[in-house]
Amino acid sequence: MEGNCEDNKISKPNTWPYMNIGSLFISFLTKLATAGVIWSWGYLNLNIAWLIAPIALVAWKVERRKDNELKAITAQASVMAKEKELIMSRLDELPTWVYFPDFDRAEWLNKVLYKVWPSINQFTRELCKQTIEPAIAEKLGEYKVKGFQFERLVLGRIPLKIYGIKAYDKNTSRNEVIIDADIIYAGDCDITFAVGNIKGGIKDFQIRGMMRIVMKPLLSAIPIVGGVQAFFLNPPAINFNLVGVADILDLPGFNEILRKTIVEQIAAFVVLPNKIVIPLTEAVPVESLKIPEPEGVLRIHVVEAKHLMKKDIGMLGKGKSDPYAIIKIEAQEFRTKTIDNTVNPKWDFWCECAVTSAIAQQITVLLWDYDDTKEDESLGRATIEVSRVKKKGNIDTWISLEQAKHGMVHLRLTWLQLSKNISDLQAALVETQELSITSMSTALLILYVDSAKNLPCVRGNKQPDVYLEASVGGNTKRTSTISRSCDPVWEQGFTFLVSNPETGILHIKITDEKTGVITGEMSYNISLLLKQNNLEVTQQPYDLQMAEVDSKLILSISLSILKFENPEPTSEEDDDDHDINQLNKRIERQESNISTVSNSLPSTPLKRQPSKESVNSLTRSTGSAAVIVPEESGTVEEELIVITTASSSVTAGNQQLIHRNPNVTSAGEAKLGRIQLSIRYSIQRQKLIIVIHKIANLPLPQNDPHNIPDPYVKLYLLPDRHKETKRKTAVMRDNCNPVYDEQFEYVVSQADLNNRTLEVSVCTQKGWLSTGSNVMGQVYLNLSEIDVTKSSTSWYDLQPETKD
Repeated sequence: MEGNCEDNKISKPNTWPYMNIGSLFISFLTKLATAGVIWSWGYLNLNIAWLIAPIALVAWKVERRKDNELKAITAQASVMAKEKELIMSRLDELPTWVYFPDFDRAEWLNKVLYKVWPSINQFTRELCKQTIEPAIAEKLGEYKVKGFQFERLVLGRIPLKIYGIKAYDKNTSRNEVIIDADIIYAGDCDITFAVGNIKGGIKDFQIRGMMRIVMKPLLSAIPIVGGVQAFFLNPPAINFNLVGVADILDLPGFNEILRKTIVEQIAAFVVLPNKIVIPLTEAVPVESLKIPEPEGVLRIHVVEAKHLMKKDIGMLGKGKSDPYAIIKIEAQEFRTKTIDNTVNPKWDFWCECAVTSAIAQQITVLLWDYDDTKEDESLGRATIEVSRVKKKGNIDTWISLEQAKHGMVHLRLTWLQLSKNISDLQAALVETQELSITSMSTALLILYVDSAKNLPCVRGNKQPDVYLEASVGGNTKRTSTISRSCDPVWEQGFTFLVSNPETGILHIKITDEKTGVITGEMSYNISLLLKQNNLEVTQQPYDLQMAEVDSKLILSISLSILKFENPEPTSEEDDDDHDINQLNKRIERQESNISTVSNSLPSTPLKRQPSKESVNSLTRSTGSAAVIVPEESGTVEEELIVITTASSSVTAGNQQLIHRNPNVTSAGEAKLGRIQLSIRYSIQRQKLIIVIHKIANLPLPQNDPHNIPDPYVKLYLLPDRHKETKRKTAVMRDNCNPVYDEQFEYVVSQADLNNRTLEVSVCTQKGWLSTGSNVMGQVYLNLSEIDVTKSSTSWYDLQPETKD
């Protein structure tokens, strides 16, 4: 081995000059040809403007290729590197176990994967040919692009890597084992394909996401586990580069269609409710592994959004936006209507979806600005965990947008349980009638298509290429295509939301893909299930409506009633709760208690002064008066100090409670006003959460009662002072005591918090001709000095602007 290494070291210097000379020669010819084209263009007196578009296109392609190559090299380096080297290099994509303490290192498992990778390579190749290739070809057919097929599919020698692994021991069935694995694949794959006469290839293919592995049922004999299910909880991040002729067509149009189709079909195949199922023993029916098993139904109401970014440019600068929202959960996607020319849209959009697993599942709301002539621009995104909705039953909350300077979206979420009690149906029907939303559902239908028998032949007694379509109330699901078979076996399951099972009908038809001829069809009244034991029938043969042939279809059908139940109250606090409405209710409730206590106090000043440690306090601001109480205090008499307000606009009998010095007014030590903030850190979500509640007693410029400021709050997470860390509230017109109640989030690791400082600036909107700074006051919070793991609400005195 050592001798070979030395030989390689000696041989490299001999080949390098020839490679270098060749590349220099090619570069010389390229530049010579470019100069010749430009000279010829001028010699012929042609308009130079015709060259601008080709030059801009070439420059765009070169920069895009460099960016993609850099991403690919970085991803492959992180996969090949050891964990210690990866952490020391401070790459953005660190292993999951670095961030989350409940994830374990999986280096031993990565060594096993390295050994079995050739076998996995072969299994994946067959899986892609049998399943993903037909799906991509079918989807491209909708764009009139025919004949997609993989010609070569090799994943290469670099295996996928597991960045962290977690096994669940709570909230799971005793008959299953659930494991989550944070995986990344950034290998040296060799994939070529053909789309009609166009030949192309894929390189630098990358995929990163959280894969769940479920082993069930557990057996008392070898192999101990009856089967394995593998799937992604949420769509993974997928990226790749096109090569060959497809690279020449790497332009908006064909390339975007091809890229979008490949990403969607790969994601849809491995994202819930779709699963990769591997039976391990014949003792367990395949049906029990492949049939859908929803945990509940999530009802989503996207009410409105506010203070969105302005993306459309008007005559005098920034105008408004044309926002719409896309709601994603598992592989399901919903879209609201587009509302033109507003940054405060009201959608009132309802949708429902069956959720297979609430554990580690999340809802993602993407907000976009619609454009007719160019690509839609992002207005931000919001995420919320499904487990929170299931735990609370019902959530009505405003969520601040990530990846945006400002903006919030209003969501109402309801978790509906699945019931087999037919008496719950009437309550569900009444509830949907009260909502006055005709699209809302009262039941969930689970359909498992096993197989068909004795289908008729077509095209001159040839066996058909058949697929099955099932529909309920306009919602249609389709199986894969089984080639050349009169006895196809599908073994696929689907779920349907039913508005009224008493009147709903399940329609099924089997079609030959090449001729479009229907080889069999049937209809089933869903009300028949209401008379069945446990509201289900299993593996029953049904006659297909054919005149000449006795064809059968083997189905399992199950019905569940949607039922809302208030969860049992628990004494445990939800550490990851960021519901602003509930936070404000707690503040108001505590302030009401404070106000009651303060009214019972004597009107004479108390002798004991509070300590400076009692900074964390809750306050209700009304005009120029404020009521403040520290979170950590002995008795109220020891901490509260009563003084008479000095404001001339308040009567002499009014009194005010402060928590610092009797000589300091409610405008703060610098007489610039005060701001109320809530700060906390979510360890589970790795996010710093800041809620800006209100500002009290902003001063008037030069004491001019007619020059009232238009305040807003601006945040930076220092030392990163750039647009990615900038957050901004709405502007409150003509207000010295504005109330915002806006929430902002920063994704930051817990270890990095000690090196961060939160800059809070209160600014006033400047006019067109105004000059100088518009900052009215600032607060700097060193996060290393604050216990952000415990939610605290505090008032802070605004200080003069610090310029650096």
